[in-house]
Amino acid sequence: MATDKARGAELLAELARQPLRTVGSAAVAAVSRHPRQQLARLVERGVLHRAAQGYYVVIPQEYVGTAWLPGLEAVAAGIGTVMFGTDNAIVMGVSAARMHGVMPRSLGVAVVAVPRQRATLRLVDRDASVRFVARDTGRLDAELIRTELGGALVTTSEQTVLDLTRRPDLGDAAVDVPAAIRALYRRCDRERLAELAIEQRMRATLDRVNAMVGE
Repeated sequence: MATDKARGAELLAELARQPLRTVGSAAVAAVSRHPRQQLARLVERGVLHRAAQGYYVVIPQEYVGTAWLPGLEAVAAGIGTVMFGTDNAIVMGVSAARMHGVMPRSLGVAVVAVPRQRATLRLVDRDASVRFVARDTGRLDAELIRTELGGALVTTSEQTVLDLTRRPDLGDAAVDVPAAIRALYRRCDRERLAELAIEQRMRATLDRVNAMVGE
């Protein structure tokens, strides 16, 4: 008969294989006879990180035993992926700007596009929250960006410029948005930017972008 330690090791290995190393307690209940106790033991052992009520991150081996805290945007992408699947959680807005490196300061809100509206989720490991925005995720222009938890879908520079211009207050960092837009615009493919604006009925938004950057 397998010992508790062996069962815990098996469970941890299974959890680590999940996208962005992030799991929900409901999924654990499907593979473990005593999910609450197993999760609590793994957290106590320092190999599992509790990010929010019902959501956990498997700590990468190189960070076990340290005061490691996963990045906010990576955690948000992981939780969104647990809720809606790999292709239906896309980091957007100010959070995408952070991941593209044009918004240097840390934020207290991560913004994730998902197919259906969900209530904002408070994290328990820091003073921050994940804000979910209902979007047609299949139409968003996104790319895969590496994080410490794995690859996360993030809106492209072009999509992010349009989204930031349309909703600058989303994510409580409006003061930083104009500079982020100008920085991202320099990286944009102008033809792709125009295509997205037409496809997503954001031509007026593109006009505002052009006015902002002086074109």
